[in-house]
Amino acid sequence: MPSYRSIVALAAALAFAHGAETSADTSETAKDGEMDRQRAALAMSTFGAGFGPQSPRDIDAAEGHNLRFFAEAPSASQMSLCNIHFHENAEHRGGEFTTYAGNGDGKGYGSGYQYDGPLTEAELAPLDSPIGADGGHGDLVPGDTIEVHYVHTTAQVTPGPTLGACLSEAIGNPQLRVEAQVYVLVNDPSAADFEELTRLTVRNNLYQAQNIPSNTGTPVRYAGSTTGPGYNTKGSPFQVTWSVRPKVMKVNIQSVGTWLAHNHFIETHAHGVRNLVTNPDLLSPISN
Repeated sequence: MPSYRSIVALAAALAFAHGAETSADTSETAKDGEMDRQRAALAMSTFGAGFGPQSPRDIDAAEGHNLRFFAEAPSASQMSLCNIHFHENAEHRGGEFTTYAGNGDGKGYGSGYQYDGPLTEAELAPLDSPIGADGGHGDLVPGDTIEVHYVHTTAQVTPGPTLGACLSEAIGNPQLRVEAQVYVLVNDPSAADFEELTRLTVRNNLYQAQNIPSNTGTPVRYAGSTTGPGYNTKGSPFQVTWSVRPKVMKVNIQSVGTWLAHNHFIETHAHGVRNLVTNPDLLSPISN
């Protein structure tokens, strides 16, 4: 049974969406209105439908009222890595990445959260051309923030492109875990090497990313979902255990370009971000 609070929230969302239909999209306020419309649409499409907790979220805010329970996935060392990809700007907010990038194009690009700390002029020195450009989306320059998702599954699979690589006909409901790390890109060959950070090995017949950072703070663990801008107005049906590290690591932007040129996952550019989920009825409580 939906709570009184969620019914009131839905009524407000319906009223907002109805009143916003005639808004123009030419002003900065209208851009803010577009984000509000998307959140209203998400509230309406998930209301009373039984969706589990969603992602991304503010990892510094523990509140959540979604009680659709699912068991926490095993540790990453007991699962097989199935996919690595990254988003332009952080999808999550918190830790050292709380600077809002803006509303962007309303479709996931130019939004999200950025590294809060200072960078030197040398680290920000421009490149001759951007990294990972793809039709105007995903082109990266020094100073940009990315959020990398190391996706793991309990299914017996081989690492590959998209979430499809994490699923198997033999197991219809594998457990999924994402180890998330936010990086800031710098023009510095002495910074961390992205190819090393994503290098794969096999241990106990399980694919593993052997160099996921262990010095970027205690990961915030919570129950959530898959992300990406395709879920801005609808709920994700996938159940995911998340571990999001709160500190940012500097990575050599040139090594990101090298990885994009040849990787197991056919990744060629950064993905867009899903809007931060702020509706408590779509968030799980954080207990750690």
